[in-house]
Amino acid sequence: MSTTFQLDTATSRANPTPQPMRRLTVPKIQARKADGKTKEPLVMLTAYTARMAQLLDEHCDILLVGDSLGQVIYGLPSTLQVTLDMMIAHGAAVVRGSYHSVVIVDMPFGSYEASPQQAFENASRIMAETGCAAVKLEGGEAMAETISFLCQRGIPVMGHVGLTPQAVNALGGYGARGRSQEEHAKILADGQAVQNAGAFGVVVEGVIEPIAIALSQSLEIPTIGIGGSDQCDGQVLVTEDMLGLFDRVPRFVKRYENMAEVITDAVAQYAAEVRDRTFPGEDQTYQPKS
Repeated sequence: MSTTFQLDTATSRANPTPQPMRRLTVPKIQARKADGKTKEPLVMLTAYTARMAQLLDEHCDILLVGDSLGQVIYGLPSTLQVTLDMMIAHGAAVVRGSYHSVVIVDMPFGSYEASPQQAFENASRIMAETGCAAVKLEGGEAMAETISFLCQRGIPVMGHVGLTPQAVNALGGYGARGRSQEEHAKILADGQAVQNAGAFGVVVEGVIEPIAIALSQSLEIPTIGIGGSDQCDGQVLVTEDMLGLFDRVPRFVKRYENMAEVITDAVAQYAAEVRDRTFPGEDQTYQPKS
């Protein structure tokens, strides 16, 4: 049995509730890939709130508290403005709202690049204050020493190579990576460096498909694709993208629902009923007891 905080949907309050299953672990996630193959691909989605975590949890192996919350939740222009406090607050909420998935929290820009010691200080704070199972950080060979430093001190790390949004200014935009032979070779080397440093998995984002396939075939750790290939060992998307909450649909996203339209229609109906005084009705008001 694992105990977590679950929202009581009748009162919107969080209460500790025992759940009849054990939470997945980092070793179990890594063990899903054996002899270079993953029979059942890993399912990963982003989550930023306790309620969304509740809805996603039973269907996912991994919930990622991504620094994409900067754009999705806060309306920021990029992930660069996201703070450690933001990540911790949302990470703790997702852990409270889940009981099955491994919860991974992104380390935000500026919280790990200066030194392995800085990374450990901030990663240990994330782990302690959220209860998450692992952290994720961007970068390949340049971050290998830091990944090794964290892993040797008990902090599981997921890597992130290819298109790394925190380096968008240096990369010159969000275009697919790996079109030149030099960049192709660098991404493959980055993936190998992340694995050698001790990472238990790696996100492969926005790369041309042959690179994603080559990484998945050459690495012993699971690869999680986003704009990669169906041959990756798992897939991740921003939940709000796949649910259709935004007008723009990135090339690598499949929109499974148009929730923006559903919400707009519901709010329009509510507004109309308020204005013509059909809401609230008798069912939504308190009447004197007879």
